[in-house]
Amino acid sequence: MLTLTFLVKTLIDLYIMVLLLRIWMQWTRCDFYNPFSQVIIKITQLVIGPLRRVVPTLGPLDSSSLLLAFILAMIKFLLLMLIEMHVLILDPIYLLVGLLAVLKAAGELVFWVVIIRSLLSWVSQGRNPMDVVLYQLSEPLMYPIRRILPAMGGIDFSAMVVILILYVLNYLGMDLFPGIWYRL
Repeated sequence: MLTLTFLVKTLIDLYIMVLLLRIWMQWTRCDFYNPFSQVIIKITQLVIGPLRRVVPTLGPLDSSSLLLAFILAMIKFLLLMLIEMHVLILDPIYLLVGLLAVLKAAGELVFWVVIIRSLLSWVSQGRNPMDVVLYQLSEPLMYPIRRILPAMGGIDFSAMVVILILYVLNYLGMDLFPGIWYRL
C-alpha cells in the first residue's frame, strides 16, 4: 500500500507542479521559444488545449491550468483516502483540501526552482537554456530581497532568504491545518 500511495501522490504532484509552472511562466512572461518552455507546454497542452475551449482565460492568469491543478489536487486526496482507508467519502471540505494542496504544491515548486537555479549558477553559469527560464521565474522573487540585503562579498543570499520564507509558510500551514497539511 505504501508503494501505491507513493506512486499516486508523486505522479499527481509532479503533474500539478508542471501545470503551476506553466501558469508561472505565463505570469512572468518567460521565453516560450526556449526548449525547456517548449517541453512544459507540450506536456500540458494535451489536456489544457480542450479545456481552454470551455474555461475562459482571466487576464494574464491561465485559469484552465489552475482549474485542472485544483481538480487534480482534489482527486489526489480522494485517491489517497481510498487507498489508505478503503473508503470514498465525498465532502465539501475537499474544496478547501484542493486549494491547500495547490498552495503547498506552489510552495514546493518555488523551492525547487530556487534550489535548481542556485545549483546551476555554480555549474553552467548561464550557458544552459534552462538557466534563462529559471532566472526569469525566480528573479521577481529574489530581486526585492536582493535590494534589501547588503552585498556580502559577492555571495547572493537572496535564495536562502526565499527558502527560509517558504519554510516559515510551510510551518504556518502545519500549524493552521495540522491534520490535513501533512497528508497533502
